[in-house]
Amino acid sequence: MNLQHRIHLLIRLGEYILSGNEQWRDIKEKASKENGWFIPGFIDLATQNIARSFLQKDILEKWTKRSKLQTTNHKLKTVGIVMAGNIPLVGFHDWLCVFISGNKALIKPSTKDHVLIRHILETLGDWNTEVKSLFEFSEMLKGCDAYIATGSNNSSRYFDYYFGKYPHIIRRNRTSVAILTGDETVNELEQLADDVYLYFGLGCRNVTKIYVPLNYDFIPMLTTFKKYNYLADQDKYKNNYDYNLALLLLNNKYYMTNGSILLVEEPSLFSPISQLNFEFYGAINEMTDSLQKQEYLQCIVGKGFTPFGKSQYPAITDYADGVDTLHFLSGL
Repeated sequence: MNLQHRIHLLIRLGEYILSGNEQWRDIKEKASKENGWFIPGFIDLATQNIARSFLQKDILEKWTKRSKLQTTNHKLKTVGIVMAGNIPLVGFHDWLCVFISGNKALIKPSTKDHVLIRHILETLGDWNTEVKSLFEFSEMLKGCDAYIATGSNNSSRYFDYYFGKYPHIIRRNRTSVAILTGDETVNELEQLADDVYLYFGLGCRNVTKIYVPLNYDFIPMLTTFKKYNYLADQDKYKNNYDYNLALLLLNNKYYMTNGSILLVEEPSLFSPISQLNFEFYGAINEMTDSLQKQEYLQCIVGKGFTPFGKSQYPAITDYADGVDTLHFLSGL
């Protein structure tokens, strides 16, 4: 199967994801039932972004041309992929890179997100039997030529131990922040709410901390954020909100809330589910320079950086951790 055949299949996959196909609807429903964090709206958001931002003819052709992929891969490699499961199909892009480069993927899917990826690859295999030889699901990733593993800072130590002697990409905990000036419009604050709340804040591209100027008025932001108050009706999210609120009360710590999120002054970039950290800044240039040196940041949202509301809509070239996966695979 040459590059054009693979691109053709991926375009067809994008059309399938955007279709009203009954089987696809059933699979999404099954994935939602198996993981309470994968509510239907968030599954649709993730899969439709994949279809529209990755699986389009012009996007795929421009991407592969830029990466100077050969029409045919004469040196097929087996690449082990350890997928995360924090948001729907979060490991899809890694598989996409392996597939488009003409290599084989040995996949260990997350138990939290195995339904969607299995169905997608098996559907591709039904359309073209050659695809079946280019992927395999396994709990043990042995005998691979290279590895791509995504996990926590803790699990990354194990990945380093097992995969360190092979070509590898190992991803650790990352998060995103936003810089506010106090001049944001209501529309920009609504878009910031998307950056904070989508996927319940579980993604590395979710904003978990905001930087605000001294004497910043939080009321307009908290009021605008009420557009996501419906998430407080979700049991898993509400349990986290209640737990974190109890901790704040027990520790007699100051907080603000609109009923669906807890706003707390904290130095940490990472915040627990249902909490948004904030920090005041004096000189914005010094603060932004410092942030750009942070190794744990995936995105900086704000004027001059990733636009408000766009953190959860990555382009095909927005590689996790800034590591060009396709370039890595092409050099094997």
